[in-house]
This record gives sequence, structure tokens and C-alpha cells, in this order.
Amino acid sequence: MGLADFFAMFRGGRSRARVDLLRRYELLHHGIAGTMSNFYKARDNASGAIVGLKVLDPKKVDPIESRYKGLGKAGEGEIGSLIVGPNVVKTLDWGVATDGRAFIVEEFLEGMLLHALLSKKIPLPPEQRLDLVRQAATGIDTVHRAGYVHRDICPRNFILCTDGRLMLFDFGLTVPDRPAFLQPGNRIGTPNYMAPEVVRRRQADRRIDLFSFGITAYEICTLELPWPRGSTGKAALAHDSTAPTDIREYWPDIPDLLASAIMACVEADPAKRPASMEAFLTRIAKVSL
Repeated sequence: MGLADFFAMFRGGRSRARVDLLRRYELLHHGIAGTMSNFYKARDNASGAIVGLKVLDPKKVDPIESRYKGLGKAGEGEIGSLIVGPNVVKTLDWGVATDGRAFIVEEFLEGMLLHALLSKKIPLPPEQRLDLVRQAATGIDTVHRAGYVHRDICPRNFILCTDGRLMLFDFGLTVPDRPAFLQPGNRIGTPNYMAPEVVRRRQADRRIDLFSFGITAYEICTLELPWPRGSTGKAALAHDSTAPTDIREYWPDIPDLLASAIMACVEADPAKRPASMEAFLTRIAKVSL
């Protein structure tokens, strides 16, 4: 065991002995695999609770984590455990399996990915659009209040629960809200939702989440994006070189306060975006449908 592994075992004040996942958990269902992990619905054999079990792929995770060597960055599991509040999935436990792979245990949520819902191209009732926009903003505000930047806000990372809650998850790209962790580098995130400063490899801050949220909110309201869709980073190059389509073209009856707030989020210049998710929520507080 290396020195880093030794300290990792005791991070957070409790032992981090390796766990035999197949002994500890009964795998009930293999969910949709992420870009850096596999997700399972599982039963905790110790408590009987149904949980979400996320097992990370070290070949995908290690190159990203290596960028923060020497900065003391916590792993995804620990970061998730520190982000507690409204509209964010609860991280229950984390550790390292006997085969060396990191794992995360989360509350299991029944529902549908927001991406899957929007992909059906069935317009949502106006009241639900506003509700989902507010819930998404609240989830991101929870992340920011905890001192982190999510860095991959998009419909694939929200789940709409059967009880109507919209929950943000996946902290695989999340970093502390400090300049050292947000320096220019590789393009991180989902291209269609990527902020210009990420695309152009400039210094970033939490306002990259506001930009990605703005596109997500735009899609919730219209089922469209402000710019043409694309599957590569080239699609995101338009985010500061071409004016976005005004949201009113797709939803003429959208309340002006909501329209202007969403369009402000997708400003190419970070200084023209709302200063925070809290500021966005305040701006639309009086909107009703």
C-alpha cells in the first residue's frame, strides 16, 4: 500500500478498508453505464436497503484526476458526500473495492433521466417547465453553496423522480470552486452544453455551470437548443461566435422575466451572466404560469 492509499483509508475520520462488492451488495439491475463508470441498482446485504452502486473505471478516471496531483483534491465519493441539500442525490458511502476500483453508494431514485424525457419531444405543460427550471437551478445552487463547480450540467445528469423531484447527480468532473482547479486545459463537459471559456481553454469559474444550466433550461422550455446540435467539441465553438436563437421564437408566450433570465445565462461573456444561481432564482422568483 502506498502512502496515498494509506491516508485515503482514513479520510473523513473512518477506516477505508477495501470492500468485496459482490459480498456486500446483491446486484439487482445494471443501469445505464456512464462515460467513466457502471451503475447498478443493488441491495446492501448489511442493511437490506436498496441503493445505487456506482463503480468507477480507473482507466477513464485516473487521467482526469492526475491533473490535480498535489492540489489535495478529494475523490468523487467524498465530494458527493459534502454536497448536501435540495435537489441533489445523497451520497451514502464510498470506498475502494478489493479489485482496486473506486465505488460510490448513493440513494436509489426511481424515475427517468431528464434527457430521456426531453428526447421524447413532447412539450411539457408550462407550469412543469417553470418547476423543472427552478428545481435544476436549486440543485446547482446546492453544489455552489458547498464550494464546488459541477462542470457537466446537462439533462443527462438530472433524474426526474416519480414523486416530481428533479435531482442532480454525477460529480465525476466536479472540482472545488478555486482558480487552481479551473485553469485552462482540456475541454471538460458535454459539447452541446459547454461554456465558451471551456471550449476556448480559458480560466473558468462557477459561471460555466450557469451557462450549461441556461442551455438545459432553454431545452426544458422549448425542447430545442439555442445553437445547432453536434456530437463533438466543434459544436460548442458556435457558443461565442454565433448569436443564440432567442427562446421566444420557440415559446412566444414565455414570461418575459423567465425568458430574459435564461438568455442571460447563455451570454458568451461570463460577466453578463447572473452572478450566481441564487441570483437567477431571485430574478425569476415572481414568475408564475
